[in-house]
Amino acid sequence: MRRSLLLGLLPAGLAWPAAAQDRFITLASTTSTEQSGLFGHILPAFTRASGIGVRVVALGTGQALDVGRRGDADALLVHDKAAEERFVAEGYGGPRRQVMYNDFVLIGPASDPAGIAGTRDVAEALRRVSARRAPFVSRGDRSGTHAAELRLWQEAGIDPVRGRGQWYREVGQGMGPALNTAAAQEAYLLSDRGTWLAFRNRQALKLLVEGDARLLNQYGILAVSAQRHPGVKAREAQTFIDWITAAAGQAAIAGYRVNGEQLFFPNAGSSK
Repeated sequence: MRRSLLLGLLPAGLAWPAAAQDRFITLASTTSTEQSGLFGHILPAFTRASGIGVRVVALGTGQALDVGRRGDADALLVHDKAAEERFVAEGYGGPRRQVMYNDFVLIGPASDPAGIAGTRDVAEALRRVSARRAPFVSRGDRSGTHAAELRLWQEAGIDPVRGRGQWYREVGQGMGPALNTAAAQEAYLLSDRGTWLAFRNRQALKLLVEGDARLLNQYGILAVSAQRHPGVKAREAQTFIDWITAAAGQAAIAGYRVNGEQLFFPNAGSSK
């Protein structure tokens, strides 16, 4: 069951090193970490150091947490703190540890029909998008990015579901496909900065809003409970968690750049 899940969902860009075929963990994580290219940079370093392979299932955070609840992963690297804390409180795993952060950014067409370019108040920007009924693409997939987007709409005092099928368009897919949809439709959307920087099919899309403290995008890592799911590889998962939150893993994260720009910022010692 678990192996068939992996074979169906392993991203094509991540190879399994021959030496790690028999000793590996399954990591359920987000599409943003996979599509930004981060895993292709840091996971080979972990495998070289430990002899343990990492097989990634890239999903939205909500789906990744569900994979953990079923015991179909050994560890989770996700970005929805409230949902992660619920996962721990329900006894499915933990403890939750900080790993890294970047931020969310509001993307939109260069023509900017809602007139949001340059504002640092993301709630005000969303109010303008709604008032103009400007096309907005939502991931709509229970991901960490989707959860953050819904929180921001709530802070703006707007229920975007009322615009569903009109100006508010849910795609139910990962960050890359959502960006492609926004590019094709010249729509606004919320993206994590890492995937945006790695995204090539921008067409008329531009980064329009950034810098609001509410746009912080924090990632955490959790082990799946071996008490609840005796089949998980608890020792190997803990080895990975210890590595990514220690000096070597944090340096590997800091060293990942696209066009000279750092995409993720390690902060395993913080309490955000």
